[in-house]
Parts: sequence; structure tokens; C-alpha cells
Amino acid sequence: MPLLLKTTLPRSLDALLARDWPAGAAVEAWLFEDAESRARAERALAARGVAARLRSAYKPLLHAFLEEIDLAGVADIAIAYPVHPAAAPQRFLTEAYPLAAFVGAVPIRFAAQDPRETDLPTYEVRLRQAGGEVRDLRVPAPNRRHADAFGRALLSPTGWLTVDGAGARLETDYEAAFAQAVAAVAAHPWGDAEPFFEELSLRIGIPARDRALPCGEEVVSLAEALHEDLYFSLLEHFQHRTGRPPGDRHLRPGQIVPEVAIRDGAIDVAVETRPLCGPGDRLPVAGAGILAEEDLPSALSALGGHALTATARSGRSVLGRYIEGGDRAVMIGSGQHPNEVTGPAGALAAARVLAGRDGAHFTVSPLENPDGAALQRRLAAENPRHMHHAARYTALGDDMEYRIAPPFHETALRHAAERCGGALLHVNLHGYPAHEWTRPLSGYLPAGFESWSLPRGFFLILRHWRGWAEAAEALAAAVTARLAEDAALMALTRTQLALSARHAPPPPLRMLSGIPCLIAEDARHRVPLTLITEYPDETITGDALAAGIRAQARTVLAAYDAFQDLALPEA
Repeated sequence: MPLLLKTTLPRSLDALLARDWPAGAAVEAWLFEDAESRARAERALAARGVAARLRSAYKPLLHAFLEEIDLAGVADIAIAYPVHPAAAPQRFLTEAYPLAAFVGAVPIRFAAQDPRETDLPTYEVRLRQAGGEVRDLRVPAPNRRHADAFGRALLSPTGWLTVDGAGARLETDYEAAFAQAVAAVAAHPWGDAEPFFEELSLRIGIPARDRALPCGEEVVSLAEALHEDLYFSLLEHFQHRTGRPPGDRHLRPGQIVPEVAIRDGAIDVAVETRPLCGPGDRLPVAGAGILAEEDLPSALSALGGHALTATARSGRSVLGRYIEGGDRAVMIGSGQHPNEVTGPAGALAAARVLAGRDGAHFTVSPLENPDGAALQRRLAAENPRHMHHAARYTALGDDMEYRIAPPFHETALRHAAERCGGALLHVNLHGYPAHEWTRPLSGYLPAGFESWSLPRGFFLILRHWRGWAEAAEALAAAVTARLAEDAALMALTRTQLALSARHAPPPPLRMLSGIPCLIAEDARHRVPLTLITEYPDETITGDALAAGIRAQARTVLAAYDAFQDLALPEA
């Protein structure tokens, strides 16, 4: 188990407190710290005669409204957000999310500033009081220019220190931990054969605690953001190292596992390779409502029919079932990305209903990626409300749907399902983040996934072969009409769509019966019709999780029923 890095970084906040400030000094700093820690340090400095204001380097405008700006008596808010040539035009508008949701009934308007290249982009805030008085405020958002693994220019939030009016960038402990971990991996001699490791473990302890926001599932979490940035930055490193383009899903580096724990004190960093977690290893208890791999054999056996099996890299079994009947065959799959938690239970719930019908004809594979599911359970034991995108891909480090060369492992089960009954429709259940997804140390917006960064309710993606457009349109119309009967699902979608539209450009989706849809010709799949669900489910629990599972099951049943009467192209 080679150790690539083990270090402890002095806490930036402690370093500020330890400095010998002259009496009367005026200090402003932007740090990656939680509000309570910053406020406590301000009080300690004030006791020494130092006027200090310690702000958040992460989402500075949002934190200004949470911590400093008094909205009492405010009748109107106007915000001019910065635009920088090295960032997406609406980057700083998105960074203010979800501000529009919790200013109460006070109208809020956003407008773009003229583009300007600066290390200190600044929001301009105008508050108009009910009596007509106006307050103008400036909220700095310190950033730095740098490049990613592919040499692409990035503009990322950074620490900043201003003393008596003179300011400059401050590399914080949070930034240094990220940079040193990535550098240790980049410097290691991995050789040329993929996968390069079984598990690449990055364990980091940081003191910043999560802060829930009064808006849906939204939360400020520096720990979660660090996990996300480490995982995708290392994927980018290995993509570049192997000569692949950004976002390539065929890469098989091995399982990359950032584990970011919330701990008091200095930041600890350990990077090493470890053996893969296998089927004999004990897993934490699965969360309530989550389909656990140990429950799957009996649940599938109860459906009847014929067993389908494959084997994942770790040796875990990939299980499915084929129920033969007189209907047109339909494939039902889920768990390709196991951090999308509503699909597996939703697929199994729908399969139980179908199995009770005469003539039902389908395959079901509720947990297609058991190695990812095991990692999801492991990570959720420490941080149950985080997105855990490290559990998105397989233990090979690839997306199983894009696996076109052996060993096929998990994908072999999907191939077997395709052969059973000659299904022409695959209903593939997915999800995406239920709260904002960020990469603050790599440009803020998640590269390649920018349109997925904010929750936008439940929507459908329907891909079809050439000549199948008419069938796809009819299927989408029938399925969305059934989904529109779910008042709670429709309300969730309307609310999230409306809020996201205030902070980011809308994706190119069509509305059918109030459900956003993307219908497109696409030859990537091995069956002519593929219906993909997207429920905002990463991080949800309790009643929200139960509602998501119901929506997934409802979609499967609606698609199955509609497909039976669908006019299909002639062979």
C-alpha cells in the first residue's frame, strides 16, 4: 500500500490569530471556514484591539446576506454581478444561488456588469428601503487565475487578506490540502496499464462544518465540495495522462475515493493506494429506504422467472431477473450510478407490480453497479447528506454504460438482459444532485456537468434510433401524462425550475404535460428506445426519498403500459 502523501497543514485561521497584529489594525480576510469559527476568531482578535472581519471565500455574496446584510425594512434588492473573461458569463450569478429563494417577499433583481478582468470581482448591491432611502454595498469575491490538467483557464475562489486597506491573495489551508493531494497523485509513477490501482484513497480532515440553508435540500458544505473537486480533478488528471479528452468515460484508472471528514484542528491529508473493498468486507448499515445488496437475492427471487448474473471487478455479484410473458418485452435497469439513490428501490417496486400481472414480460436489474453501491454506503456512513460522486462509477473507475471492450463485468448483465425477449425499450432510472453541485477550487462550476449544477425537478431523457422519432414522441406524451397526475412531483418540479432559472441559464428541455423532456436521435444505445429518468435525489432521505422512489416506480409502469400499445416502425 504505497503512501503518496501524509501531512498536516497549519490552519489558516490559527495563523491569523497567532500573528502579532499592532493595536488598532484593520484586518479583512476571506477563508474557507464555517461561520461559527470565523466569528469566534473575530471576537478573539477584537479582545486584542484588532478590528477584524473574517468572511467566507466560498459563496461570498450568499454569506454576506446570511451574516452581514440586514434586510429589515428593505423593499427592493438590485444586484449587479461580476462577469470575468475567464469564467462562464453567469458564473457569479450561479455562485449567489439560492439567494433568490430566501430573501422572503422582497423583490430581487440580478443584472450583469460589464466584463472585467480582475482578481477581486465585486458584487454591487443596492438596497432600497420602504421609505425610499438607498444603501449601496460592495461585496468582494476573491478569485485566482490558473489552469486545469488540460491547460484550460480557470477562475476559482481563493483566500484573501487585507490589512489596513492593502490586500493580496492568501493561499488557505483548504486550497493547499487540495493542491498537495492532487500534486502527489500527479507525481506518482503509475505505469501504463489500466487500471493503475485498486483503490486510490484520499483521506482529509477539515474543521469546517456543514450549514443547512432554509431552501429545500440546500446546504453549504466545504467538505462535500472538496470531495467533489478531488474526485473530478483526479479523473481529469488521468484522462489527460492517458491522452483522452476531457470528460471521457472509458477511462479505467481504478476506484478513486476521497473521504473528507469534519474534524476540529489543523487539516490532515493522507493519500495512498489500498486494496479494493470486496464482497467479504463488512459494510455500514444501509440508510432507510435504500436498497441494500444483501436484500437483493431474496427480493429478486420472489419475482419468479429466471436469474441473470454477472460479476463486478471486486467479485460482487450483479443480479437481475427475467420474467417471460406474452407482452412486449421491456428492460428495467437502475443503479448504474449508485449515488443516485431512488432508482434501485423504484425499479424493484415496479417489478413487483408487473410480476403480479398475467403476461408481464420484462427484465429487471435494480443494482447494476454493486461496487459503487458499496462505496456509497461507506461514504454515507460519515456524511449521509453529501452527493458522493466517487460512488458514481464502477471499481474500474469507468461508467459501465460506456464499456465497449472486455472485461465487461457489470455490463455483461445488461447484455444478457438485451438478449432476453428482444426488448426494444430500456427504462433506465437515474438521478442527479438534490442541492447545488460545485467545484470551488476548479472554476466553481463542475466542468462538463454545468447544466446539472442546480436541481431543476424531475425530468426525462428519451433517446431513439433513426426512424423511431414518432414512437419516441408518442411514448413521451403518454408517460408524462401519467406523471402529471402526481401533484407533489409536479410542485417539486415547478419550484426547482423557477428557482434555478433565477441563477443559471435553463437547459434545452421541452415541456410535456409540465414535465421537462429531452428527446433526441442517438445511436449510442443497443436498443432503439431508451427512456432515462432524472430525479433530484442525491442526498435525500426520509419522506423526500420515499417520494422519489414512488416517482421512479410510476415512470416504469407508465412506460411499460404505454409501450404495449405503441405503434412501432416496421423492421
